[in-house]
Amino acid sequence: VQLVESGGGLVQAGGSLRLSCAASGRTSSDYGMAWFRQAIGKEREFVTAITWDAASTYYADSVKGRFTMTRDLAKNTVYLQMNSLKPEDTALYYCAAVYTIVRPIIPRDFTYWGQGTLVTVSS
Repeated sequence: VQLVESGGGLVQAGGSLRLSCAASGRTSSDYGMAWFRQAIGKEREFVTAITWDAASTYYADSVKGRFTMTRDLAKNTVYLQMNSLKPEDTALYYCAAVYTIVRPIIPRDFTYWGQGTLVTVSS
C-alpha cells in the first residue's frame, strides 16, 4: 500500500485546511486509515482514524469538534478537514494504514506510512 498526502500549508489561527491522502495498492481499500502528527521535539501522536468501511471514526480529544476525517471509498482517498486551527496544531501530518484498527490507536501498530505534509498555523 502506498500513501501520498497533500494539502498542507501555512494558515492563520482560526483558519481551515483540508489534507488528502491517496492510497494505492491492490488491497488498499481494505485498510483502516489514520492521521498522526508530529511537532518539532515531540513524539508522533494520534489525531484521527477511520475504519476500512468508514463505519467508525475516532478522534483525539484535542481535535474533537474541530477536525473531521472522511473517506471516499471510490477514490481510495481519505481527507482531514481541519477547522478553527490553533498554533499548537502546527506539525508534520502523516497518513497511515493498518489492516485492523485497534484501540488505543498508536503509531507502532500501523503498517504503511506516507511521507507527511507540513501544517503551520501562525498566531
